[in-house]
Amino acid sequence: MESREQLNQSQVSEFVLPGLINSQDIQFLLFALFSVIYVVTVSGNLLIVVTVFYIPNLNTPMYFLLGNLSFVDMTLASFATPKMIVNLVKKHKTISFAGCFTQIFLLHLLGGVEMVLLVSMAYDRYVAICKPLHYMTIMNKKVCVLLVVISWFLGLLHSGLQIPFAVNLPFCGPNVVDSIFCDLPLVTELACVDTCIVQIVIVANSGMISLSCFIILLISYSLILITIRSHSSTGQSKAHSTLTAHITVVILFFGPCIFIYIWPFSNHPVDKFLAMFYTIVTPILNPIIYTLRNKEMKIAMKKLWSAFMSSREVSVVSLVIKSFPF
Repeated sequence: MESREQLNQSQVSEFVLPGLINSQDIQFLLFALFSVIYVVTVSGNLLIVVTVFYIPNLNTPMYFLLGNLSFVDMTLASFATPKMIVNLVKKHKTISFAGCFTQIFLLHLLGGVEMVLLVSMAYDRYVAICKPLHYMTIMNKKVCVLLVVISWFLGLLHSGLQIPFAVNLPFCGPNVVDSIFCDLPLVTELACVDTCIVQIVIVANSGMISLSCFIILLISYSLILITIRSHSSTGQSKAHSTLTAHITVVILFFGPCIFIYIWPFSNHPVDKFLAMFYTIVTPILNPIIYTLRNKEMKIAMKKLWSAFMSSREVSVVSLVIKSFPF
């Protein structure tokens, strides 16, 4: 009887997402800015995915993991950004109950996958620099595929362990999620019951996973930096360039995650701006960092463009021949 009454109290069918700022003029500017960023993010990451899996020269463990990271970034940028962009020009900025928890599920799934992929990329660089003679033996194709499969499994496990705790909570009144998208700490805070257990689950899961992965990455890159000191100056320069790109992405991704999920119910006003980093800023920085600083990727993209233009020329010639038979 008590559970039925509790169920009847759960009357919230949608949530309100007020966004970053209330000024309508600034919202239109943000609409234009985020629209451009989103298109560039998806296009840039898609270009990396196509280049990595099309150009034979990039058939290496590092680029295989990079291609998978770009795919995750492309989907990570798409799970909430289109809805956020539309809400900037809408009067009623709402999202359905199911849509809200779908965002939460995808956020933690893709976030978990990206964390494990970044750790895998750090391990790849560690083997390449610290054990170069055994690199292709250790990082063979089966190992690379296994690392990607493990990342998706752990991402699914990470998300699946948290969602049941929140989706079954009774929501009977407040429905304003003070952010640009639905996230677990903010949504569970709106429940009509004590969410202490959920808070512990979030800290134990999201907070500690983010912190532990970040510590593992710091240790890995520290060992790599110590190792490359004994290499030649040319080797040091190339290694430093690669590591700088990796470390930049790691800090920008993990920094906001740790801040938000270690203290999930602290309600800092800056949280909504930090959330932009791992959903909007980091996905667009990856293609910029990994392409503009990478000579091999630039050459591969030129080859891809040349192949695309050649195929277009062949198609045009074939079309002309069919249209004007001799």
